Amino acid sequence: MRVMRVGLSISVVLSFLMVFQETGLAAEDEINCIKCHRRITPGHVTDWEASTHAAMGIDCSICHGTEHQSVKNSHLAVMPDESVCGDCHHDQFEQFKKGKHNHGWKSLNAINVTHLEPDVLMEGGRGCGGCHNMGIKTDEEKQAIRATGNRYQNNSCDECHTRHTFSKSEAQDPRACQQCHMGYDHPQWEMWSSAKHGTRWFAKEAGRLPETATAPTCQHCHLPDGTHTNRTAWGFFGVRLPLPEDKQWAEDRVKILKALGILNPETGEPTQRLDAVKSLDMARLTQEDWQKERDKMVKTCAGCHSKSYGLAQLEAGDEMMQKADRLMAQAIDIVAALYKDGIIEKPAEYAFAYPDFFYFMRTGGASMDHLSHVDQVLFEMYMKHRMRTYQGCFHVNPDYAYWYGWAMMTKDLGKIQEMEHLLRKAHGEEKK
Repeated sequence: MRVMRVGLSISVVLSFLMVFQETGLAAEDEINCIKCHRRITPGHVTDWEASTHAAMGIDCSICHGTEHQSVKNSHLAVMPDESVCGDCHHDQFEQFKKGKHNHGWKSLNAINVTHLEPDVLMEGGRGCGGCHNMGIKTDEEKQAIRATGNRYQNNSCDECHTRHTFSKSEAQDPRACQQCHMGYDHPQWEMWSSAKHGTRWFAKEAGRLPETATAPTCQHCHLPDGTHTNRTAWGFFGVRLPLPEDKQWAEDRVKILKALGILNPETGEPTQRLDAVKSLDMARLTQEDWQKERDKMVKTCAGCHSKSYGLAQLEAGDEMMQKADRLMAQAIDIVAALYKDGIIEKPAEYAFAYPDFFYFMRTGGASMDHLSHVDQVLFEMYMKHRMRTYQGCFHVNPDYAYWYGWAMMTKDLGKIQEMEHLLRKAHGEEKK
């Protein structure tokens, strides 16, 4: 443990322990907070009592301050952020700052659709903000959250080490990842838990495999050796730079980057969104950066498999990414042409008459009475089915890679082709 930067030193912590030892008083008798909160928030107290913090004499005031002493001034209780945790857990805090979890909040707010959705889903943590809470926030960002009436989106550490036990073993359980890494656009939990890695972990947990059996968890592959810096080679969007040498794949990826608004659809030049992608580390933008993450994963795979086998599996995922991008580019071309020909009207919010994935299911318009259905099918093809195609490959889950991924992408493309025919036909009839 390191010396705490907010004025709490090891000597202070030890003094707490000495008081407990000398007086023999239980925490309930010693600390007024415990007496009150045992009635008001009993779960907080029982969790804290089971924690290492309690065993070390680190009580409520260390994290929440001493200003709050009654119900009337509860607003004076400090809601600790990551820096408070970092006062003791310095290495973990510095690692966290370098990983993509630290960019959760800022990446959420960099997406256009965020600012069209209800605050309770975003700042209130009942939708995207429930997971994208993660990330060190500025004082201005904290004030903005409080202005919406929310005060609990303040700390990233308790996403994995939940209050008030802050258990290391809880955070090392793969189910700690389940709340966020599941569902529509990133069902990694479903992929892992129903693939061989996950089924072996559950069998081992149930005592059906010996303790020496290999059973990789999410943390084993993505947070190896307890590091808090998490990064992947392909990133969330499944795009990267430089462009591939294969001419067709390079053209296809450019079209996806245009639909993400990262490249100008008219000129192919970078837009301001590329600056956000860079600053928030959303994608690997150099071969060296991509290769560094790929080499780390190959090394992780080699802990159980041969290096050549692990590399071959990852390269199969790359190849599937290329094939998925081919379908995606064909679909983008169709919808882009509908914009160009005026069959789909450019929404006022759009910078270009071109599909814009940053508007999510509101794509094709910014209000609920003005939405383009073909745009929504295109977005779902990208955000749901393309994600499942390549993520299913990298998580070695055949069903997700095929039925929930690739097969759905081909179905989406068929829908988009049929809708193009109907839209052009209707447009032509209206002109007559």
